[in-house]
Amino acid sequence: MPVVHVVDDDASFLVALERLLKASGYVVQTYASAADFLAKLGDGAGCVITDLRMPGMDGLDLQQALARRVNMVPVVFLSGAGDIPTTVQAMRRGAEDFLTKDAPKEAIFAAVDRAIARDARQRAENAHLQALRARFDALTSRELEILRHVVAGQMNKQIAADLGINERTVKLHRTAITTKLEVHSVAELTRVAQAVGLLDEPLPTFPKGK
Repeated sequence: MPVVHVVDDDASFLVALERLLKASGYVVQTYASAADFLAKLGDGAGCVITDLRMPGMDGLDLQQALARRVNMVPVVFLSGAGDIPTTVQAMRRGAEDFLTKDAPKEAIFAAVDRAIARDARQRAENAHLQALRARFDALTSRELEILRHVVAGQMNKQIAADLGINERTVKLHRTAITTKLEVHSVAELTRVAQAVGLLDEPLPTFPKGK
């Protein structure tokens, strides 16, 4: 179950919000400071509701710290203090919403639901990307080189001439590439190569014929 993490130095508000969320079926954990939250945060699904003004690490600092994680936990600001520049800054950094503490409970629930849904999408995308990278890790250096020639639009004959190898060898490498990556077309191959950032890396070099 996704967890709604609530971070606020106001103890009475923390208790009140916890009760409100739990009464509506959410799983909730509370923290009196951003530092305490970060020290206890695992990698489970969920979102964060945080105050903006807190002693020590404030809400924006917390948001920035979460942005450095592989699975960035979505943030909903629920604050008694805020101004337009701060709100804009928080939203530009990816906050799901910025509400005041007197916001209707329906608005709070809606923001939490969006944040949890966003977290689920992000986790699915990260898992897919990790699976893709694992497939690319199975490619040899020569296969990676040929892959880049293929996505550049070169035919087997051109690749063979450029690399000083037999055209049949190129075909064998291409078969191995599509099998390992589980793709069926050059368009799909290009898409997955772009997804893992492979096309931004420099080409390996080999002596011709190797």
